[in-house]
Amino acid sequence: MELRNIAIIAHVDHGKTTLVDELLKQSGAFRENQAVSERAMDSNDIERERGITILAKATSVEWNGTRINIVDTPGHADFGGEVERILNMVDGVVLLVDAAEGPMPQTKFVTSKALALGLRPIVVLNKVDKPDAEPDRALNEVFDLFANLGANDEQLDFPHLYASGRAGWADDSLDGPRKDLTALFELVVRHVPAPKQLARQSEPFQMLATTLSADPFIGRILTGRVEAGTLKVGTSLKALTRTGERIEQFRVTKILAFRGLSQQPIDEAVAGDIVTIAGMTKATVADTLCDLSIDTALPAQPIDPPTISVTFGINDSPLAGRDGSKVQSRVIRERLLKEAETNVAIRVEDTPGGEAFIVSGRGELQMGVLIENMRREGFELSISRPRVIFREEGGQRMEPIEEVIVDVDDEYSGAVIDKLTGERKGDLVEMKPAGVGKTRIVAHVPSRGLIGYHGQFLTDTRGSGVLNRIFHDWAPHKGPIQGRRQGVLISMENGTSVAYALWNLEERGRMFIGAQEAVYGGMIIGEHSRDNDLEVNPLKGKKLTNVRASGTDEAVRLTPPVRMSLEEAIAYIDDDELVEVTPKIVRLRKRELDPHERKRQSRAE
Repeated sequence: MELRNIAIIAHVDHGKTTLVDELLKQSGAFRENQAVSERAMDSNDIERERGITILAKATSVEWNGTRINIVDTPGHADFGGEVERILNMVDGVVLLVDAAEGPMPQTKFVTSKALALGLRPIVVLNKVDKPDAEPDRALNEVFDLFANLGANDEQLDFPHLYASGRAGWADDSLDGPRKDLTALFELVVRHVPAPKQLARQSEPFQMLATTLSADPFIGRILTGRVEAGTLKVGTSLKALTRTGERIEQFRVTKILAFRGLSQQPIDEAVAGDIVTIAGMTKATVADTLCDLSIDTALPAQPIDPPTISVTFGINDSPLAGRDGSKVQSRVIRERLLKEAETNVAIRVEDTPGGEAFIVSGRGELQMGVLIENMRREGFELSISRPRVIFREEGGQRMEPIEEVIVDVDDEYSGAVIDKLTGERKGDLVEMKPAGVGKTRIVAHVPSRGLIGYHGQFLTDTRGSGVLNRIFHDWAPHKGPIQGRRQGVLISMENGTSVAYALWNLEERGRMFIGAQEAVYGGMIIGEHSRDNDLEVNPLKGKKLTNVRASGTDEAVRLTPPVRMSLEEAIAYIDDDELVEVTPKIVRLRKRELDPHERKRQSRAE
């Protein structure tokens, strides 16, 4: 059987997973009566709720005697640790672009990695049946993007199709029959080369591990493409690091291959195929699994370093332990180390006291997803404000810079440019019209300046703006950046909030809590209208007397409180504040900085 390995890459919400659904259906991967949920490749609960792909996953379909292995890659740069490794397993990429939006930052991020590896792209202009679709403009923008990323002549001469993933069709021209995805299947078989590894089946076995996971029944499992040779269950292999050092020798207990949405045991893995191997105890991503006679490791892609860090600690508030079952630092540490084992983009370090842990990763969204998973598992945590990771180069302090692409209504462009280039020390790169009444702004902004900016951005643009960001480069430190301007309202009492007290406090600022909610001393219950913090009493009830008059008692009508999501809360807090996360609720509170942290914060500024 012939073999093709492809990756599908796209920006968030451009229809990648929906298209894979249709490829699976039309290739006969499902039985006719099989119940299949929408976006079948998004297996994680958070992926389904948010409509984003977080974990890279593989599947395979058969088309007229050719097996096509398809890898669904994450579209967000925070999960780029998955993308860099996945592209090593494939020989071609299908670039999916929204015909209305055109190529976006995460498209650029993944495509640059794919072009650098010499992969040949196929461009699919998706959602061409939308009323605001402009497929010709999007196609020209894709060509410009490829040219800017240094694509070679062969890569610039890319084939393209017009498609609607939701409707399940792809055609060579806009006025095609719009029937099915036959044109895409045929183009993949014709344009993507067969794996060159097929010619190396007689050589000793070699495979580069690209993704790591754990199975409760068979233990640690590594997935990758077989670079040379064949492998049978029971064979002894050894694992080498990127530098060629020996890690362990182990016996292969199981070989799994992707068949539709499931993985099935197979007797033999052949060069060129994407398989999963079990049996090892120490080997991890970027290690080489090979025959005992081989001593040199396969070249592995280096993984981009983390750019932000967050401190995870125990929940030590007076309300701790009411909602969650996992509250001890030992349990939190075990869970974080388990995450770091399977997610190579995350690093975990102990703090000097041992009660808290510094978790470093690629972005706020990645941290938010990890915390959300933990709270659903029953953990209670306290989370610090994200901090940017700096590095030294030639005696100079360097900080990460992000490329920000903003699509905004013309009337709000001035406010956005002022915030990005003024207060947040960014550099304006480009500003151009982007359709009817819209402006596209491109700026290079320090990562520090973007922490907590998204909420302010939505306010400035009345919720109509779209902001995308991606790591750009390292640059010399740009000096202090002003944080949040408003102070907070802090409860001075323990107890249950009273409607009358909150009603009287409304003139002081916005409330984060409603009536009859548990509060404690030090808990943040609202945002002050001025720039200083204010201690208030949310428990103070109305003084009662025996005198009643129809005109003197005013009805208490509370403004609905502002309820923050987990990511909004983490971005909102200041350095001397914490987010208290439990399975049921997210609270904010004040904290005292210890001497080590105070020294580190002053150095960071």
